[in-house]
Amino acid sequence: MQITQFPGGHSNLTYLLKLNSDEWVRRRPPFGSKVKSAHDMSREYRILDALKGTYKYGPAPVHFCTDHKVLGCDFYLMNYIKGIVIRREYPRTLNLSPDQTRKQRLNFFDALGDLHSVDLEEVGLENFGKPQGYVLRQVEGWSNRWMDAVTPDTVNCDEIIKWLQDHMPKESGKASVIHNDYKLDNVLFDIDDPLRLIGVLDWEMSTVGDPLMDLGCTLGYWVQLDDPEFFRNARTMPSDVEGAPTRKEIIERFKDRTGLPVDHFHFYFCFGLFRLCVIGQQIYYRFYHGHTKDKRFAGFLKKAHVLQQMCEMIIAGKITQ
Repeated sequence: MQITQFPGGHSNLTYLLKLNSDEWVRRRPPFGSKVKSAHDMSREYRILDALKGTYKYGPAPVHFCTDHKVLGCDFYLMNYIKGIVIRREYPRTLNLSPDQTRKQRLNFFDALGDLHSVDLEEVGLENFGKPQGYVLRQVEGWSNRWMDAVTPDTVNCDEIIKWLQDHMPKESGKASVIHNDYKLDNVLFDIDDPLRLIGVLDWEMSTVGDPLMDLGCTLGYWVQLDDPEFFRNARTMPSDVEGAPTRKEIIERFKDRTGLPVDHFHFYFCFGLFRLCVIGQQIYYRFYHGHTKDKRFAGFLKKAHVLQQMCEMIIAGKITQ
């Protein structure tokens, strides 16, 4: 058997297993992790198993192993989907016209809308997660994580936290399967038809909750052509290119796809940015306190500052869509 680790990612570890003509993907927690709830393999496996046959973009799970004599941890196998992953820059071989770019990105958001349209009872996930009070728990939870990750040289997010608390909308009234980290480098496009999305990966944070919060988390990654230069310079995926839909167009498409109104866009967008700001600060916190010597982590302080600035521009009414 040949075993190769997939590069990238900062959490659960992913490997490609090859045996003759057979191929699988193995997922396991990171080595040395003590936070069991953050790397719950059974959670990932259960949701993929439930979605199998209903949501065509989820990898099909093959086997879940709880015998720690094998690897020293829980792990699971799933089928291998071979495709194109788009990271910060387009692959050099992928030369899309503006019309093709638009179609590809709309397909990307349609797959998210399709996930939010899955009938929970039909797939047996009606008791998976706690959808009631989800928005409040998310705002409180990420605010507390921010306070726990503050360093002497950090940015100040007190105003953002207060604004999120004061402008929290009511629950959308719909509970859906949500991915919680839906972005371009967590999906696969067909090698022969790069406009067609064929797989959604990294389900470790998936749960049942308010789909509008999931949309906000994705929009937190979405940089568009008319955004401030400092925000475009910090982008993590190529969304600010000719042909890519704007956030306003994405929201209209999402409404048509799911039937859900998005009446508090600025709250969801600001939350998505703040959540990424907290994640960046948490990574920098590890570097600041010497928990890692990887100098790349030092740059996350600047990224947190960029996201804070965007939140403050939303609060000030300078970002209208």
